[in-house]
Amino acid sequence: MNRTNGGANLLALRSHNATLVLALLRRAGDDGISRLELAERTGLTPQAVSKITARLRDEGLAAEAGRRASTGGKPRTVLRLVPDAGHALGVHLDRDEVRAVLVDLTGRIVAERRAAVDLARSGAEAAVDAVLREAEPLAERAPAGTLLGAGVALPGPLDHARGVLHRVTGFPQWEGFPLRETLAGRMGVAVVVDKDTNAAALGLAVAGERDGRAGAGPVGSFAYLHLGTGLGAGLVIGGVVHRGARTGAGEFGHQVIQLDGPPCTCGDRGCIEALCLAAVAGGDLAEAARVLGAGAANLVGLLDIDLVLLGGRTVTAAPEVFVRGVADVLEARARREGAVGGAVPVRQAAGGERGVAVGAAELVLGGVFGWGG
Repeated sequence: MNRTNGGANLLALRSHNATLVLALLRRAGDDGISRLELAERTGLTPQAVSKITARLRDEGLAAEAGRRASTGGKPRTVLRLVPDAGHALGVHLDRDEVRAVLVDLTGRIVAERRAAVDLARSGAEAAVDAVLREAEPLAERAPAGTLLGAGVALPGPLDHARGVLHRVTGFPQWEGFPLRETLAGRMGVAVVVDKDTNAAALGLAVAGERDGRAGAGPVGSFAYLHLGTGLGAGLVIGGVVHRGARTGAGEFGHQVIQLDGPPCTCGDRGCIEALCLAAVAGGDLAEAARVLGAGAANLVGLLDIDLVLLGGRTVTAAPEVFVRGVADVLEARARREGAVGGAVPVRQAAGGERGVAVGAAELVLGGVFGWGG
């Protein structure tokens, strides 16, 4: 596949001010937003907003969405984002499956594919082939000139900035593999690579998960804990995904909470991931939730975050058990410490098993709307 086309120009042509306007258009949804409101919310002059919106309309990114009654004077024309003016691929490469989605500019899933993989038996090149088998048919469904790129999310640790894998937990043979460069060369589009938990956290922040305002953009400070084939965390602080100085933040599953405990695939012993997965394998989900809660309590105590979101296929299969189990641990800690405002709330993250793939696509769309990838 070689999809080098005009779609990438959306990333190159966006000025800071145009990015602000585009983000507000997306957040306004189908109801649209007037030029006057755009000026008020961005701090730009009405003349500047008129020039930007005229260019966005010429490029097919914005369109009129009718008129809205004004508090004085003539009704205001409102504008809306044109969803199919751009598309992004999002790929979740897990240890046992690959899921790919094609989304439009609103983040809505247009098409989806998934297939089983076995990373334990596959080399990195075979994993690349698996990604391409699912992503290429979706890329072909994007109208010519609209495909902006592909975001690929997988277990870490990895170098987000360079798109190079480190010693992915359980797969040390992948160290140093240039995943971004390899995929970009094969696909002919821009590629962003990040940890699965970071991608999911970005998707949740963009969707306004913290206070339920769908499409509201990045907000709040929360931890997203992902329990599936492994255990990790995505951290959003002040509406921004926190990756750390070496893009290694969020290796939540490999905090040791039981000295000389059972061995973990990372090479250490007594990691929360090993304990959690062992409890799940033994069918004791309540114990898995209790262990997860202990790790969450450590995280809350360290970062003073204001929300814990739980996701991943294991949580999705039994959300009540995990939400209640983690909440019980956090509530007990809050009582002991007399925490101001009570316990940090816990809930299941939106998005289900598609959350990582959709978040991976948002890594690409962030270049258009300004919430970063």
